[in-house]
Amino acid sequence: MSRTIAVGLDGSPESRAAADWAARAARLRALPLKLVNVWEPVPAPMAEDPLLGADTQQHWSQRIPREAAERIRARHPGLDVTVEQRTGWAGEALVDAARESELLVLGSRGLSGVGGFMIGSVGMAVVAHAERPVVLVRAGELAAFEHTRDPAGSPSADTAYRPVVLGVDTEHPDGSLIEFAFDAAERRATTLHAVHSWTVPPHDWYAPSANDRLNAQLAVKEAAALTAALRPWRQKFPTVDVVEDSRPARAADLLLDASRDASLIVVGRRIRRSPLGAHTGPITHAVLHHCTVPVAVVSHR
Repeated sequence: MSRTIAVGLDGSPESRAAADWAARAARLRALPLKLVNVWEPVPAPMAEDPLLGADTQQHWSQRIPREAAERIRARHPGLDVTVEQRTGWAGEALVDAARESELLVLGSRGLSGVGGFMIGSVGMAVVAHAERPVVLVRAGELAAFEHTRDPAGSPSADTAYRPVVLGVDTEHPDGSLIEFAFDAAERRATTLHAVHSWTVPPHDWYAPSANDRLNAQLAVKEAAALTAALRPWRQKFPTVDVVEDSRPARAADLLLDASRDASLIVVGRRIRRSPLGAHTGPITHAVLHHCTVPVAVVSHR
């Protein structure tokens, strides 16, 4: 793996927003940025058409990343920006690009101006199979959206970053996932909002006082489990201010609620080798389809 930030670029508004986000991430991490464009060869009948053929497609696939690189270099002087052309199915090519990078960034269309992502087959394939962190960025995402509003109430990229939100599974806390979120918060000099949900057990309707006592005991137990899962990383990242949020709720609802004031939300995906079944998990799947801020999916074992 080379220490670089990679971004998939196809010239669409969402991929341009992803490239801008990736450039900012590269600056935060002091890493080079690689713009990856995948050229999918056209079918033989179309290749003979002068307007849709291979020569035309190859021309645009080379021009799009070249012009994007020029634009990003102008916005971020001193940033090391390279362009890489790949051939084949975009999903496989981008998974390969992720494998060779520290972080892969992809664009996704918003749902008609409403909250959430519209993730196509390529994006879902990459998220489901990449074993490096993948960040999804919606079209229209601007640097100012990651920051708090200025004193006049206007969007600004010069104010403090909004918090980073992390979803924590206290039964199986994964170090790579937690470290990614702490590192992101430290680099942004912002708060880490760590959320953990749990389920209220069935009530005995004839003993309400006993129910209240059991629920209170469970709340203390779950909060302690969250504190224990985060303790090693608080010690490793002592400058990061951490807010621990343990509540009875659906995990996806709690994460989405916290994301409304976030710059980035970090969720996990357990690596599965089987070709069958979903590979993102129900919580991550729900967050991807309903979150309005950039989402980092960190795969783990």
